[in-house]
Amino acid sequence: MKDIFDKCRNFRAARDLIDNGIYPYFKEFESEQAPEVTINGKKYIMMGSNNYLGLANDPRMKEAARKALEKFGTGCAGSRFLNGNTTLHTEVEKKIARFKQKESALLYATGYQMNLGVISSLVGKGDFAVTDKLDHASILDGCRLSSGEIVRFKHNDMNDLRKTLEELPPESGKLVIVDGVFSMEGDICPLPEIVEIGRRYGARIMVDDAHATGVIGKTGRGTCEYYGMEHDEVDIIVGTCSKSFASVGGFAAASKDIIHYIQHVSRSMIFSAALPPAPVAVISRAIDIIESEPERIKKLWDNSKYLLREFQKRGLNTGNTQTPIIPIIIGDDKKTFILWKMLFEGGLFTNPVISPAVPPSRSLIRVAVTAAHEPKHLEKAISIIDSCISKIGISLSS
Repeated sequence: MKDIFDKCRNFRAARDLIDNGIYPYFKEFESEQAPEVTINGKKYIMMGSNNYLGLANDPRMKEAARKALEKFGTGCAGSRFLNGNTTLHTEVEKKIARFKQKESALLYATGYQMNLGVISSLVGKGDFAVTDKLDHASILDGCRLSSGEIVRFKHNDMNDLRKTLEELPPESGKLVIVDGVFSMEGDICPLPEIVEIGRRYGARIMVDDAHATGVIGKTGRGTCEYYGMEHDEVDIIVGTCSKSFASVGGFAAASKDIIHYIQHVSRSMIFSAALPPAPVAVISRAIDIIESEPERIKKLWDNSKYLLREFQKRGLNTGNTQTPIIPIIIGDDKKTFILWKMLFEGGLFTNPVISPAVPPSRSLIRVAVTAAHEPKHLEKAISIIDSCISKIGISLSS
């Protein structure tokens, strides 16, 4: 008879990396998420974090968490639907709605749960979820959890989106779901065209601003602001609180009717414990800081533009990035892990990314810059990269 655990005993992918000394995952940090971090007593330049605005170790964020902890305790001990809702949760939802220029917002315990809950609530039997092929895994999983059908269009290919929508039944419900900023290669969706095409075929539009919030747009409000669009041109704006907000959680912002519906049918919200008060207070403080200190966004972009120029001077293939997410595209999984290890041993922490997070033969080293990096961090990172690429003996140019 088949043993359901055979797959566990026969799983080799991670063991092979461990055996070859190039396993990059589950590193144990001994310090906070700062420009320099400590692992096993050694300091590293941190360029593998989504702490884009450098708020994760800001004293004001810590103080907000302390105050919430003292007032509300360590947890809510239940779902928000029943006993886990606090005044903090409601205040933060109002603040997120205002920040995203929407009528209402809903807070989830994680960004992953948010996409599961929002998409599965809205896409029902006979409906279609229309997604970019490089959308985040949580979007795809939310589509799978729904009762509708999934159709995918080529990455940022508006002709393919048009063709995809054209082939769907006119009477069907359609939700086009895209990432605002794509998390691995740093490019931005062509939102104005997506909205125009979607409206032509009766589709509603949902944008995941996980990596856009606090990063793009003059005041960090995300993809709509980046393109100079009115926020009501997009039906639902969602995101995570674990990047620029330096906390944890996910949010959905939309009209009052949409949010009211979702909060009463979304299983991942109803049947999950509420986000503890401390991280909720941190989200609130992060929004205050982002709105009052626009220089953080400018510093983030100054750092990323400088690093991108230096990478491109060296002939590195940085793809189509338009953001502080800067890929070094290699294409071969093993060589990607080897380069990652060399960078790590040199004192630079980055992220090796392979399929399915990126398409096959598109493996890369993901470098993420933050507003907290100083010139000394950037120069040291460049020096380490120079040293490693001169030794590795492979072509990294586009």
